[in-house]
Amino acid sequence: MMESLLIALTWISALGSALIAGVFFAFSTFIMQALGKRPPAEGIAAMQEINVVVVRSAFIVVFVGTAVTSALLGGVALLKLDDTRAPYWLAGAALYVLGAFVLTMVRNVPLNDALAASEPTGLQGRDVWTRYLTDWTKWNTVRTVASLLATAAFVAAID
Repeated sequence: MMESLLIALTWISALGSALIAGVFFAFSTFIMQALGKRPPAEGIAAMQEINVVVVRSAFIVVFVGTAVTSALLGGVALLKLDDTRAPYWLAGAALYVLGAFVLTMVRNVPLNDALAASEPTGLQGRDVWTRYLTDWTKWNTVRTVASLLATAAFVAAID
């Protein structure tokens, strides 16, 4: 029973981190570039709306759920250090929880909040947008890599 649960958690964590890596990858490689090519007021308004919709979508369930399953596997790894999967579980958990989830909370969310408080047509909004495009995308790319590496670690843990 416990073994089946660990296998399920490993698969869920692998698939969840892969889905999140894909979303992050899309934003870093073409969505932010496309928004940056629009007039600032349009790009700001679009990203403001994306930031509202994303927290009410299935994305948030996968994003948070994967953090939970990853943390559980990290905890199991610490209790079962003799298990050959433990290093992979621990690596996957650290990469996803710290590199995707925590990083989002400490870097990307504050940038989203600053953008939400900006008036799309004002000069202040334009300044925030210019910094946002660079800084948000930089941290998002880090989240992409961390999520992808977490996926690889979880896959490596699958017997």
